[in-house]
Amino acid sequence: MSDKAKEKRASYEVTVVGGGLSGMCAALASARHGARTALIHERHVLGGNASSEIRMHVCGASESMQKPDLEEGGILYELMLENKSRNDYFNFSVWDMVLFAAVKRQANLTVYLNTVVEDCVTDDDRILKVSAYQMTTETRWVIDSTVFIDCTGNGTLGYLSGAQYRTGSESREELHEPHAPEKADNYRMGNTLLFKAVDRGHSVRFKRPDFARVFTEEELRYRTHSAVHKAQTKGGEPADDAYMRLTSFSTSSVDYGYWWIELPGKKEDIIDEYEEIRDDLVSCIYGVWDHIKNGGDHGADHYDLEWVGMLPGVRESRRLMGDYILNENDILSNRIFDDAVAYGGWAMDIHAPGGLYDFDQMPSKIISFDGAYTIPYRCYYSGNIQNLMMAGRDISVSRMALGSTRVMGTCAIGGQAAGTAAAMCMRYHCMPREILDHIKELQQTLLEDDCYIPGISNEDPEDLARTAVVTASSQREGHEAKEVISGVSRREGGRENIWISRGIGEEGEWISLKLKERAAVSQVRLTFDSNFHYAIKLTLSGKRQKQQRVGVPPELVKDYTVILWDGETIAAQKKITGNYQRANRIEFEPVFCDRVEVRVHETNGAEDVHIYEIRIKN
Repeated sequence: MSDKAKEKRASYEVTVVGGGLSGMCAALASARHGARTALIHERHVLGGNASSEIRMHVCGASESMQKPDLEEGGILYELMLENKSRNDYFNFSVWDMVLFAAVKRQANLTVYLNTVVEDCVTDDDRILKVSAYQMTTETRWVIDSTVFIDCTGNGTLGYLSGAQYRTGSESREELHEPHAPEKADNYRMGNTLLFKAVDRGHSVRFKRPDFARVFTEEELRYRTHSAVHKAQTKGGEPADDAYMRLTSFSTSSVDYGYWWIELPGKKEDIIDEYEEIRDDLVSCIYGVWDHIKNGGDHGADHYDLEWVGMLPGVRESRRLMGDYILNENDILSNRIFDDAVAYGGWAMDIHAPGGLYDFDQMPSKIISFDGAYTIPYRCYYSGNIQNLMMAGRDISVSRMALGSTRVMGTCAIGGQAAGTAAAMCMRYHCMPREILDHIKELQQTLLEDDCYIPGISNEDPEDLARTAVVTASSQREGHEAKEVISGVSRREGGRENIWISRGIGEEGEWISLKLKERAAVSQVRLTFDSNFHYAIKLTLSGKRQKQQRVGVPPELVKDYTVILWDGETIAAQKKITGNYQRANRIEFEPVFCDRVEVRVHETNGAEDVHIYEIRIKN
């Protein structure tokens, strides 16, 4: 090392590497639960594939509103609601700001942007420290930590530390997956560049750059690429159900690019070939646009390129192996694991081995299923490196399962689970695997933080609301006041689990929880309704933008007062105004009371009050 090189050292309890949505949610969860946390990210903006550099919208278990009640909650939804409150015009720079502000304001969290982890020091089966270079400050950081979470997507820290990992497909025989290949292979889903086009209202010409690849209509016959929607066909024949399902929730339109402009490279290591793939993708994206503009009538005469990505979004590389490998059978059977901490619902979506260059087949094979599956905690920590956890697309799954778990919504809630568990490691002075001894506590903590785990309901023994008698000023049939202590904070299995009032009177609407006995109360948690049946995601797609409502969800409660009653005396009260979040936590200095009242003065537009859950803690 040069004598002019700068080196600085830092120490944390939890270090998260990778600042995509999974890494952000992991770091925020860890810090919120009291662990001194570092977030190391190689780019200057956060969000990974969802950032302004790549601009992919967040997909998840709701499968683009085909399963709306499976929308991810927790920190991810909090961030999207924050964005929705200030970003009606789908501006990715504003979204960047929302993510930046979230990590910068968080106590216990230090963020290192433009910082690349280059190496790590291990001792047998533990990581002692990482070495990372911050390009902007010409500084090499040496950071030690008790627990590390790999959210790099590529499993980079795991690879450097000697963690067990896999690439490519398992054979059908190994995990008995019905749609796995007969023999193991190294096929992988490729990288993609997106673009944004706008209708200028008049004819706009496009001059093809000399590096652009030339495409024919025959080569693109299986890939929708017209501004005018036409009946979907496969090579002139009517499309099958799988293709129609694919085009209904996955196919991009001419205004915001095509996910199928995708390339996996030509060598054995897709990471090693990243730069060559990027160059080839640039050639392809301009070549596809040239074909749309100059290769026949595609209805795009008035369209003009406004933005083209230069940082490819990545789908697949290494998968770090944990104590369990989630597989296709778990997904198709909607399996509920005893140690479930996250869930998924996106179809198993396995792309053509050659990506765009597989001209003679559909770009993706869709294996659909109803409902959701859970993901066990054992998929989120390394099987052979004691203090290494992982979240995102590099978790312990088979390649078939990766086709579903890789989407950002599923990755983000897994990140929150991993970060919460890492903070618990600090509290119990243990390693990640040992959290299995505290799995019920982890699950209940995640539910309390507005995460959803199918098959798991509120059983928190410290929640005083569970044994309270609930009454309200009014209620609609099937949406009674008692539903706020049902244990589930969303619609599930045909049950609404929500209190809805009959309008809002002049004095507001109230709901009251009479405690089983007088107790000291320091916290009231409220989960409001944001109506998962309407998307709030940031997206480039004009079609998806038009499906959304302006502003924050009107069903959300806006102004309300929480009152702690001790007999006929008000022991304490707090008024909240201008709320636009689904999950609210109201803190009090501990005060004895025997009844908690929530009085709602105004919603964000809805005619009735909607509340899913109320929790009371001392």
